[in-house]
Amino acid sequence: MTTESSESAAAARLHTLIARRRSGHALPREFYTDAGIFEHDLRHMLFKHWFCAGHASSIARIGDYRVVELGPESIIVVRAADDEVRVLLNVCRHRGSRLCAGHAGRAAAGRFTCPYHAWTYDLDGNLLIARQMGESFRREGFGLKALPVRVVDGLIFTTFAEQPLDFARAAEALARSAGVYGWERAKVAHRELYSIHANWKLAVENYMECYHCQPAHPEFSKRHVYARPAEMNEEIERAAERRAEQIGVLVPEIDRYGCAAAPGEESSAVLRSALFEGVMSATADGRPAAPLMGAFPACDGNSTYFDIGPLSDFLAYPDHGVIYRFIPRAVDRTEMELLWLVDEAAVEGVDYDLERLTWLWRTTSIEDKKIVEMNQAGVNSRFFEPGPYSMQESYAERFVSWYLSDLSTA
Repeated sequence: MTTESSESAAAARLHTLIARRRSGHALPREFYTDAGIFEHDLRHMLFKHWFCAGHASSIARIGDYRVVELGPESIIVVRAADDEVRVLLNVCRHRGSRLCAGHAGRAAAGRFTCPYHAWTYDLDGNLLIARQMGESFRREGFGLKALPVRVVDGLIFTTFAEQPLDFARAAEALARSAGVYGWERAKVAHRELYSIHANWKLAVENYMECYHCQPAHPEFSKRHVYARPAEMNEEIERAAERRAEQIGVLVPEIDRYGCAAAPGEESSAVLRSALFEGVMSATADGRPAAPLMGAFPACDGNSTYFDIGPLSDFLAYPDHGVIYRFIPRAVDRTEMELLWLVDEAAVEGVDYDLERLTWLWRTTSIEDKKIVEMNQAGVNSRFFEPGPYSMQESYAERFVSWYLSDLSTA
């Protein structure tokens, strides 16, 4: 079967599955188990959107790089000679070998050398050396392919799209959230990578709802009112808003999530949520774990969630932040990378204790890995029948509607 006919067959199959899906219900089994649909997801949703490739502090010096992957694709995010961030495909222009392995490193002498045939590139991706290629060969036509890049408040975003979605309003949402929290002047204090044996949509749906929080995340639920139905939290949310106003911190809520984004623009959302009385941060004792960041003269008893595109999610407290990167790898495997941020001047062991800083979101992520993998195991059953979403799963339902809209448009 040709690629074109295979794509047509996948599109026809998707059309049938979308028509079969009951409104307000989870997706049918095939969306989480079919390798052909996963390939369609990559082509027609995931490669179309912007995604976070990390924090600029991870590549602080010229020549520093990190390797970022999505599905079968791999990119090099590098600090170039002009101190700007570049994003290059991790594919040699000779025979296609990967240039860089591992998740991070520093380019020796400001160059990337292919381990296969030693073609050598500078930090902008220009080909410098290609041995024994003959007189007619011109290096200028064989530089590494580059992707678009935006760096906003320290966060690096890129996309595989040939015609990228408009990022302007997403950048505005980041300025009014990450910007207030001082993330441009932050650094990565810790990194964890969790391999989840489940489809990427189950992992993202789980992140987008808190219906599961009280039964699955007891420590999170003791600290975040978001674990409860919204109607139970009106008074405590108003009190948290007043505290933020009193210390002069303004973080507006923004809803351009999924289908609420204008045609041709990237999805973005900012949501504020109170912590329980006496809780100031995501720590066991509720006290700050690190020096206050950004515009915060004091803790306001709030947390802020913000989301850009379908795979990049962020959580901020006055003293630290967490970057969540979902990385679809195969139909039944998703990686979840967490990066903890603190103020760039904070010193480990003096200003913060790493165990205390990372405790809650390591605990929560281990719990998420377990429940999402159990979710996948159940969905694999031929007897699985999608059930209806609860009132506390509205964002998961919105994610699914957005996903189906993107696929239907494609």
